[in-house]
Amino acid sequence: MEARMGHPAFVVPGAMKALQALSKSADDAGLPKELLELVHLRASQINGCSVCVGMHAGALQNGGDSMEKVFTVAAWRDAPYFTDAERAALALTEAVTRLADQAEPVSDELWQEASKHFGEKELGALLISISAINVWNRLNAATKQVAGAAW
Repeated sequence: MEARMGHPAFVVPGAMKALQALSKSADDAGLPKELLELVHLRASQINGCSVCVGMHAGALQNGGDSMEKVFTVAAWRDAPYFTDAERAALALTEAVTRLADQAEPVSDELWQEASKHFGEKELGALLISISAINVWNRLNAATKQVAGAAW
């Protein structure tokens, strides 16, 4: 396997710095690292980004999450390993990642559930984090970046 081109974040001057700054703003908002990794893994699964699926699954395992939990992220609704807050974040991740799939992508019900677990700053950070991973997924998928390859 070979990528179509060098990674756009490295090819376009300033892009990597900007993408890293966006992600850091979400990381610094106080959400648990594990939660952000779960969100990143789920969006990456939906988008078929092998680079990010491998990276975030590995980060969860290295952070101490069980193999069972990591393996069932794609089926989180039917797995007992997730907290209510994680379930709300994963539901929000799916909705924001699949904006065009529903007339009302983020329903009031979904938003209310997420709001039970996260304050405004945390919700903002969660949305930024979901958006950022979707950018990475799209860059990687479009250019066929290879999982496990060093940039």
